[in-house]
Amino acid sequence: MALRQRARQLDPGNGPRRSLQRKLAVATTVGGLCTVVLAALVIAASYGDFAAARQNLYDISAYRDVLDAANTLSAERGPANSVLGEPPSPHSAARERLQAFRARSDAALARLSAPPSAPFGLHSHHLPPLMVERVRERLARARAEIDELAARAPQQRDMDEIRHAIESMFEVVDALQPAIAWQVRELSVCDDGLAAPALTGKMLGDLREYAGRMASQIMAPVAARRPMPVQSLVDATRSRGRLLALWQLAGPAYNMFGAAPTLEQAYADAGHQFFGRGVAMVDSLVAQGRSSGNYSMTPTELTNRYVPTLEPLERLRSVFLDEVVAHFTSTRERALRRLAAACGTSALILAVLSYMLVFARRAVFLPLLRARAEVIALAEDRGQPHETPSFGAAMQARRKGQAAEMLRLFDAIDILRRKLRERAALTAQLEQQARTDSLTGLLNRRALELVAARYGAHEYASLVLIDVDRFKQINDRHGHAAGDHVLRNIAAQMHALVPAEGVLARFGGEEFALWLPHGRPGEAAALAETLRAAIAARPVCLSGTTQLAVTASFGVAVGHGGAGNWQRLFGAADAAMYRAKAAGRNCVREAQDLEGMPAR
Repeated sequence: MALRQRARQLDPGNGPRRSLQRKLAVATTVGGLCTVVLAALVIAASYGDFAAARQNLYDISAYRDVLDAANTLSAERGPANSVLGEPPSPHSAARERLQAFRARSDAALARLSAPPSAPFGLHSHHLPPLMVERVRERLARARAEIDELAARAPQQRDMDEIRHAIESMFEVVDALQPAIAWQVRELSVCDDGLAAPALTGKMLGDLREYAGRMASQIMAPVAARRPMPVQSLVDATRSRGRLLALWQLAGPAYNMFGAAPTLEQAYADAGHQFFGRGVAMVDSLVAQGRSSGNYSMTPTELTNRYVPTLEPLERLRSVFLDEVVAHFTSTRERALRRLAAACGTSALILAVLSYMLVFARRAVFLPLLRARAEVIALAEDRGQPHETPSFGAAMQARRKGQAAEMLRLFDAIDILRRKLRERAALTAQLEQQARTDSLTGLLNRRALELVAARYGAHEYASLVLIDVDRFKQINDRHGHAAGDHVLRNIAAQMHALVPAEGVLARFGGEEFALWLPHGRPGEAAALAETLRAAIAARPVCLSGTTQLAVTASFGVAVGHGGAGNWQRLFGAADAAMYRAKAAGRNCVREAQDLEGMPAR
C-alpha cells in the first residue's frame, strides 16, 4: 500500500513522463541549435574566405583590363610615330598598322566604360564614366593632331609640331593614370592584400610606358632630320632615369608569390633585350643627334627596330599579371576546398549528432521512460495485458533494435510482471476461498457482511434468513454426506431463482442468507415465499430411488443498510425466522422493520 501511494506521488498521471520528454526535447533542440550555430560559424568563416578570394580574383582581372588599356594606348604611339616620319599615304603599311592599333585602343576603352557584369555575389569597382570620357577626349584631340600633320608633306612638318603631337599622345596615357590610381585605391580598400600586386602591375606598366616615351621623345628630330634639341635630350634622359629606377624596383616582383620560373625568365629577357639592345639603340641616335642631324634610321625604321625590344617589357607585365591571377585562382580554389570540407564536416557532425540524439532517445531515454511507466504500473497494481500471442508480438516489435542492456531490463520487468501476476492470481484465489463457502460455492457470512457494509446507510435493504428444517435429523438418519448433498441442492435451487442484484450466502451450518438491495415492503417476503415453495416442491434425490422431502423456514427483515445497521437488521430477520420455526416450520415470517412496520 505504501509503495502504491509513493508511486502515485511520483507519477500523477502522465505529468513527469511528459516533463521528461519535454526536457529531452528541449535538451535535444538546444544541443542541435548549438551545433548548427557552431557549424554555421565555421561555414561562414570558410565562405567568407572563399568569397574574398573570389572577389579578389575578379578585382585583379578587372584591374588588368585597365592596365591593358594603358598599354594599348602606349602601343598606339609606335605606328603614329611611323606615320609622322613618312610621306602622306592613306594606304601605306604604317597607316594601316596605325588604324589597327587605333581599333584596339577604342575596344580597350569600350571595355572600360561598358556596364559592369559582375557574377552573382560579387561587386564591381567600375571606373567613373567621367574618367574614361576624359581619356577619349584627349585621344580624339591627339589623333586629330597626328592626322593633320600626317596629311602634310614631310618638309612642311615642323619639328615642334611633331613633338607636340607626340606629347599629346603622352597626355592620353597620363589622362588614364587617375583611373589606374583610383582602381588601385579601391582594390587596396577592399583587400590590403591586393595593394602590392596592384602597385607592382602599375609599375611594370609604367616601365613599358616610359620605355616607349624615351624613343618617342627623340622621334621629332629624327623625323625632321635635324640635330637633337636640348629639350628632347632632357626629356629622354629623364625617361631613362625613371626607367632605371623602375627596373630596380621591379626586380623583386617575381618573388612576390614564391618561385616563378616563367616570371624570372621574362625578367631576364627584358633586361637583355630592352636594357641591352633597346637602350643602346636610343643612346646611339642621341649621340648622332648631338653631332648632326644625320640619323642612321628613319622614324619607321626606328619604330620597327625599337618596338620588338619593348615586347619583353610587355611580356614581363603580362606574365606577372598571369602569376597574380594564377595565385588568386589558386587561393580561390583552396578556399573553395576548405568551404566544401567545412560543409561536409559540419554535415557529417550534424548527421552523427542527430543519429546519436535519435539513437539515445529511441534506445535509452524512451525505453527508460517505458520501463519507468511499467514499473509504476506494477507498483500501482494496474491491470496488465494478458500474454496473448498478439501482445507478445507487439512487445517484441517494440523492443526490436534496442540495446542488450535495455532488453535485459525489460526481461527483468517481464519476469517481475509474471511473478506479480502469479501472486495476484494466488491472492485472488485465497480471497475467493476466504469469501466463498467451499461446499455450496456461495459467499460465506463474512463476505455477505462486507457487501452489506458497503451499502448506503440511508437506503433501504432487505435481509432474508433461511434455515433448513430438521437438518440434524437428516444428518443423523442419512449421514453427513447426504446432508452436504441436501445443502448443495438447496443452494443451487435458490441461486437459480434469486435476481441478479441479490446476494445469496451460506450463513453457517444449515442456514442461508439473502441480501436484497433497494428493499421494499412485501417484495422480499414474496421472493422468500417463492424460494420456500420451490424447495418444498422438489424433493432431494439421495441415492437410487431414495428421495427426501426438504423444507425451510424464512425470516424477512426490511430496514436501513450499512455497517451500523447490520446487527439490528440481522437480529430482526433472525427473530422472524424463529417465529417461522415456532409457527410449524416451512413458512415465511416478516419482522417488524426498524421503522416500525408491523410484522406478518
